[in-house]
Amino acid sequence: MRAVGIVLFLVVLATVVATFARRWRIPAPSLLVLAGIGVASIPGMPALKVPPGAIALVVLPPLLYAAAEELSLRDLRTVWRPVTILVFGLVLASAAAVAAVAVALTDLPPSMAFVLGAVLASTDPVAVTALGRRLALPGRVQVLVQAESLFNDATSLVLFRVAVAVSVAAAGSVRPAAVVGEFVWLAWGGVLIGAAVGVVAAWLRRRTEDAVLETLIALVTPYAAFVLAELARSSGVTAVVICGLWIGARSVRLSSGPVRLQVATVYAVVVFVLESVVFAVIGLEFPGLVEGLPDLSWLPVTIAVAGTLLLTRILFVAPSAIVRREWRGLAVVWWAGARGVVPLAAALSIPLTVSDGGPFPDRDLLIVLATGCIILTLVVQGLTLEPLARRLGVRDDPARAAREEAFARHAVAVAERSRLQELLELEAAPPAVSERLLRALDAQVARTQQAANPAPDPPAPASAAEAGAVYRELRRDLLATGTAELVRLRDAGLISEDVRRRVQRAVDLEEASLAGDLG
Repeated sequence: MRAVGIVLFLVVLATVVATFARRWRIPAPSLLVLAGIGVASIPGMPALKVPPGAIALVVLPPLLYAAAEELSLRDLRTVWRPVTILVFGLVLASAAAVAAVAVALTDLPPSMAFVLGAVLASTDPVAVTALGRRLALPGRVQVLVQAESLFNDATSLVLFRVAVAVSVAAAGSVRPAAVVGEFVWLAWGGVLIGAAVGVVAAWLRRRTEDAVLETLIALVTPYAAFVLAELARSSGVTAVVICGLWIGARSVRLSSGPVRLQVATVYAVVVFVLESVVFAVIGLEFPGLVEGLPDLSWLPVTIAVAGTLLLTRILFVAPSAIVRREWRGLAVVWWAGARGVVPLAAALSIPLTVSDGGPFPDRDLLIVLATGCIILTLVVQGLTLEPLARRLGVRDDPARAAREEAFARHAVAVAERSRLQELLELEAAPPAVSERLLRALDAQVARTQQAANPAPDPPAPASAAEAGAVYRELRRDLLATGTAELVRLRDAGLISEDVRRRVQRAVDLEEASLAGDLG
């Protein structure tokens, strides 16, 4: 009963704080962390203890899946070179730098310091995505920080698993060949399992027309990928990311418009609740963690570690900024390296004991340092990222986005008009119905050509039921043509993934409004 009460309290706290964060135009993750610390500091408030695997199993899969599904493969291909450098080079350099600072400033042995470095080596997709939603960053910058945060988590968690395996093993029992083999399986095993789950989930969703069942499949998919990969002793994070990318690239071909709207709505609620709760948990748990430490010596170490992460990041970003002369955008990339849910899940999953049954050395200190660094980056970088982007002028051009969206809407209207003309020439539709649609599409083409919004849904025909059914089938056919045109424009690089999603939502809403779908 107490667990249920805690969960309800977290949901209420997170909802209230997130609501005020939106009203005050403050990043919700930063405010949620501060609110959690404030609530936990109230005298008499019991300390919050989160089971080590709870965040990794319950929270991570849907949040990672949702972030990966939003990323376009075409956009990813445009930034794969810098992302590869950040995902591998920066993760390894950050882990090594943090380990060196931890050894120099604390009594941690090198193996334990490297565990801390592996925990904090990557930025967090949940935090970065949540912060990035508020910023109208240029498309390339947004894709770069989002892609980096997705893939470097997989790299750092693989590194973390290997570091922990070395730390808990008995002295002399670790073989280099076994470590390399585990590293390879953790990385590529997750890729294979994630792709396999994605194929199965796509196959199931294509063969069901039940909105509730398809929504359930969409919710279960990330958990299936994560659990299967973990059972196979591979990387569940990698599996979820690959699965999300696979499904996201095929989402418009898996479902009808109304079902896509329902799945998107349910996922938006799930992501909001989980994001809000988990950032509140970070703040609520921290005061209880530091109570077990004898003094405040962890505080300067935490600040030094956070500074080391920023310094290492700028050393990697600066050469590219000099060569490409894009220092403003890359300054935002540098400052967007917040840590969050994934590093927290990794820190809490540090085992309690080593292979001989003894306690894991300095586990409490490692968790406090990791959590403190997470809070520091979420609060400091989270609260200042938007002012920094605004001061540097790193914002997407609203006029350009409006032009691109108007172009996409006009292209959809023209494609639907062409498809209807083909059906008229084949005499595949009754003249009365097709002429009504033709007039509506002609008006829509004319309006979108002037960069206006598309025409409203044509009124329901006041004819017989049979004519109404034919009308709906024709309109669905034309809307499918519009969807295919949007995918073609996105794949050709003529519109961005964000514009495709906005216009696709308008197409889906029109499909959902057809009388046949409302009954």
